[in-house]
Amino acid sequence: MAEALLTLDIVAPFLNEAESAAAFAGLLDKLEATVADRFGMAVHKILVDDGSKDDSVARFSQALSGSWEIVRLSRNFGKEVAVLAGLDQSRGDTVLIMDSDLQHSMDVSIQLIAELVADPSLDVAYAQNDRRGASWRRSQSAKLFYSLINSSQRFDIPENAGDFRVMRRAVVRAVTSLRDKRRFNKGLFAWAGFRQKAVPYSPAERVGGTSKWSQLNLLAFSLEGFTSFSVIPLRIISICGLLAALAGALYGIKVFFEVVFYGIAVPGYPSLMVAVVFFGGFNLTLLGLIGEYVWVTLSESKDRPVYIVRDVVHGADAGNDTSPRVNADR
Repeated sequence: MAEALLTLDIVAPFLNEAESAAAFAGLLDKLEATVADRFGMAVHKILVDDGSKDDSVARFSQALSGSWEIVRLSRNFGKEVAVLAGLDQSRGDTVLIMDSDLQHSMDVSIQLIAELVADPSLDVAYAQNDRRGASWRRSQSAKLFYSLINSSQRFDIPENAGDFRVMRRAVVRAVTSLRDKRRFNKGLFAWAGFRQKAVPYSPAERVGGTSKWSQLNLLAFSLEGFTSFSVIPLRIISICGLLAALAGALYGIKVFFEVVFYGIAVPGYPSLMVAVVFFGGFNLTLLGLIGEYVWVTLSESKDRPVYIVRDVVHGADAGNDTSPRVNADR
């Protein structure tokens, strides 16, 4: 029997979200009132400033009410790391992770919490993007990505599931114990295990600002997932190399028979250049892919802190910098 859920921490990372600060603070107030009335849980808000260059912190400090704090990181470490910083700072019986751009709605948040409260055996309830507004190309690319990364795994990374989720304290402890420097939260949440349930949802439109995820960023994020959780790219390249070697051997046999039995002259320079360019490009591709894996290994072996906290602004005294409840270097 799971213990009673008395407190809820809301973790929300942000980067240059001054335009949506007031609206998001209003959403948090409504969410806090609903959670207190419906589930009897006290709410504490933990926002993480991931190196904002605008006045986001000041805007949030003015707009937030109730029990809250803003963890300010020393620079931009990326959303994945900012989520970890918020989880490190949390102490609640449950933790809800959501974005500060208002694409994660209050209704879905309440639904996630309700799923966890209703089923004591459930450890995690996560929102799963139904991708109703996504293009066919992007949907198929996502399907291919998850098919490849889940190949030959003892666990599956749920398709289209992000950070938007609510977790019990035991899950939070497990996730924060994973101190990967190059983080891929989708994979870490799945690797940790526990009993999880998906709740389909459609992201709302942004209220202000612009998305920080460009096509190039998404591609780099996908590569991060592969190098952290899958050996499939290396195996694909190995198979391609084997097929190329086999094709070369067959072509060599063909040339041998043509010269010996038919006296056919083999063009020298063009065929040589094609072979050099093809295999040279193939080898460079393989070296680049291996380099990605080596870089991940090097980053982990340096054992630098995952992030550094500049300071923490608390709701009781938003104008003064105070020490965080966690170590500054994590």
